[in-house]
Amino acid sequence: MATRIEKTTIIGDVLDIAPQTAPLFMAIGMHCLGCPSSRGETVEEACMVHGVDCEAFLKQVNYFIEVSEENAKQEN
Repeated sequence: MATRIEKTTIIGDVLDIAPQTAPLFMAIGMHCLGCPSSRGETVEEACMVHGVDCEAFLKQVNYFIEVSEENAKQEN
């Protein structure tokens, strides 16, 4: 089963769990992924600050993680 990211997940935790999602965050203007804020800010809070639809973004992130995990399984 794929890892699920929720709106209450801290961005730093997302990056720890699935570092391959960093480009998705960068693409919507979340360029400060290494800053202290990312270690305390939820996905929902970051989306609100950046004017991004949180539910749509979560769908994209979770789909990306699911596909990445499936590809990793197939490679092994």
